[in-house]
Amino acid sequence: MYFKDIIGQGEIKRQLIKSAQTNIVPHAQLFTEQGGAGAFPLALAYARYLNCTNRTENDACGKCPSCLKYNELAHPDLHFVFPIVSKKEKKKEICDDYLTEWRSFLKEYTYFNLDNWLEYIEAGNSQALIYSKESDEIIHKLNLKIYEATYRILLVWLPEKLHPTCANKLLKIIEEPPANTVILMVSETPDQVLGTILSRAQRINVRAIQTEAITQAMISQFGLSPDDAKHVGHLSRGSFLKAVEAISLGEENKFFLEQFKGMMRNSWARNVKGMKTMADTIAGIGRERQKNFLAYCQHLIRENFMYRFQSPDLNYMNLDEASFAIKFAPFVNERNVIDIMDELAKAEKDIAQNVNAKMVFFDLSLRLTVLIKRIC
Repeated sequence: MYFKDIIGQGEIKRQLIKSAQTNIVPHAQLFTEQGGAGAFPLALAYARYLNCTNRTENDACGKCPSCLKYNELAHPDLHFVFPIVSKKEKKKEICDDYLTEWRSFLKEYTYFNLDNWLEYIEAGNSQALIYSKESDEIIHKLNLKIYEATYRILLVWLPEKLHPTCANKLLKIIEEPPANTVILMVSETPDQVLGTILSRAQRINVRAIQTEAITQAMISQFGLSPDDAKHVGHLSRGSFLKAVEAISLGEENKFFLEQFKGMMRNSWARNVKGMKTMADTIAGIGRERQKNFLAYCQHLIRENFMYRFQSPDLNYMNLDEASFAIKFAPFVNERNVIDIMDELAKAEKDIAQNVNAKMVFFDLSLRLTVLIKRIC
């Protein structure tokens, strides 16, 4: 990953380049984003630039021994920590056990989220964590002698997934790491990161990508017409991942949209059998996807409410979603929109706390039967 590969984010690129050139490199940095803005690519490009032996004013050279090893993500002084699914029967209990898959994943994906990673490793319904055992691995690696780089880099993706035991054991080394060690963390939900870790790291807020930058990326990378690219840039809301999804409704979004339609239709018709069938279906997709589905439902409720005002600039729906909104939007109004959103948020919280998913989604559908009938 090079700075040139990152869409937009010119100000942060300049900030990171200046940090390397002036040798003012904070030992612990936390890159935060809402998802799809490029925080991980920025952190990885920064790590490469820090250790490039022939860097230019704007990027790493790509030819020095360090860059060649970064091309393969196999530099001996570059260490990764990321959420995994423990599989004791396959002897996969720490991040290094997944290193082959992780390197292959990063070569295939530049912008990604946790769902992409879990699907790549075929995690099924399992939730990913950075387990307590990882702390000993990290401490051991950071106390070894640096092999050849100027800076030893520890890149932690999603520190919010650190097991509390692991997080607490790392506090001292985050505050006072060995010489020439840089810890780069990338978070999508920084409010879930341990407060004592937040206080020990310099925070870099990666804002949403500018619409113009995404528009140009859609034209250059996918060959969209300027008008189509502009529409996709608007729908993306600053996320390259959402822009890619908007080009062609992904399988995940298709599934979520169909389940949303079914849930609302079952609730309107008071179809209890349909509610039970839907609850069984969603209960089988895993907790992470269940939370994503409920977040998607909240997104669609918001968009359908705004659709009633006939202001395209305020709407962020793709064509399939907008087609459904023509008939559904009148059922989301001032009398019920807040209560529907509250019920969806409550269900999302229950799923996160491991409440029985069948009960959560069946109960949600029952509650919606009352709310969706409140028509102005």
